[in-house]
Amino acid sequence: MTTDDATAEPAQERLPSPWASRPFQLFFTARSSSLLADGMLMVSLTTAVLGAGHGAGGVGYALAAWMTPIALLVLFGGVLADRFTPQVMMVCADLARMLAMLVLAALLVTTDEVRLWQIMVLMAFSGAATAMFQPGVASMVPQVAPDIQRANALLRISEAMSALIGPGLAGLLVAYWQVAGSYLVIAAAYGLSALVLVPLRRLDVVREEGDEPVWHRLRTGWQEFRSRSWLWGVIVVWAVYGLFVFGPALPLGAALLTEQHGATGYGWIASADGAGTILGGLLGMRVRPARPLVAGACAMFCFALNPLAPALGWSFTFTLLTGVLAGCGFAFWGVMWATSVQSHIPLAVLSRVYAYDVAGSIMAIPLGRALAGPASEAFGADRVLLFSSAVSVICLAVMLAVPAIRGLGRGPGKLDVPPDPLAPEEVPRPVRNPA
Repeated sequence: MTTDDATAEPAQERLPSPWASRPFQLFFTARSSSLLADGMLMVSLTTAVLGAGHGAGGVGYALAAWMTPIALLVLFGGVLADRFTPQVMMVCADLARMLAMLVLAALLVTTDEVRLWQIMVLMAFSGAATAMFQPGVASMVPQVAPDIQRANALLRISEAMSALIGPGLAGLLVAYWQVAGSYLVIAAAYGLSALVLVPLRRLDVVREEGDEPVWHRLRTGWQEFRSRSWLWGVIVVWAVYGLFVFGPALPLGAALLTEQHGATGYGWIASADGAGTILGGLLGMRVRPARPLVAGACAMFCFALNPLAPALGWSFTFTLLTGVLAGCGFAFWGVMWATSVQSHIPLAVLSRVYAYDVAGSIMAIPLGRALAGPASEAFGADRVLLFSSAVSVICLAVMLAVPAIRGLGRGPGKLDVPPDPLAPEEVPRPVRNPA
């Protein structure tokens, strides 16, 4: 055990479980509800667009209408979250998304032929609301949970469960209650998230005061972002990773796995990936490395197996195992990364910094997916995925070679127990003494 291990573990062991925090219970419920709605949305959207006769191209346009505002507006979402508090922005965003889903459900019920532009406008509105919602997620975790790492691990498990349950639930609702019914349930899930977040407005939060213009606040966030070489170094590597790994891996991997193992086999492999994500979250609750980014990057090497398995045509059993390992590595990295960002960035600017993180991480993925088709036609899907696997290993090796990333230790623990926002009055709260 290293000196860092010896000093970090005792302090962390004294941190109470996130479940002991009533604010975390509320936040976890809200986050799980909104994640379930997100998990249902893609199946419902695809069914609605195809049912309206707009074809696969229409599905692509609708998805682009949803994703584009997220990429363009997420930075402004970070500014507004730091200015007006994450709670306010997240509640407003959930209400806006609920409204969009209700309008879409009404159109599907009352209109014989829903126009593609109507769907695109509503999805763009929902995407803009998501851009306002997402930056606040990171800055809320240190405010509602005394143990940031375990809180992130629990949220990662919730995300995996929602990804597993959401599409199946949407499919059942579409089959037995029509597409409009699935949108009503999605709207209800967003509404529940907003309702549960409302009491958290009474949390003591760090809020940026002043009347600086939006552009000045954006510049402050950028300065905080670029002043930390470990932070922007990871995002630069992650942008390359998104372009050459995340981008091609999903569409080309799905096509090859379906061809090799059938639709049912691909479904089981996707479920194995989800199960691995849950295992990675559980691992993130227990393992507390002295160098979180090093441990996370080492676990992320398992993700290189994700594009490698279909490229080499491995057996169903072996591919199933690689799905578990890839999901586990990706989830563990996610816990280590989120915990590092939340424990090293001041709360007053955390939403803005996290917005730069989100923007840099996701912007290259749509381009990678768009180029996946032409690249597979030119070189073959198996060769493109082999290239993706190799790039995955190279990117992670580069990340580990950067001294600032390799040397980043654990951030300071959060020892104040958050107050219960539903308490009728403020009472003095004990502060746990790490000494």
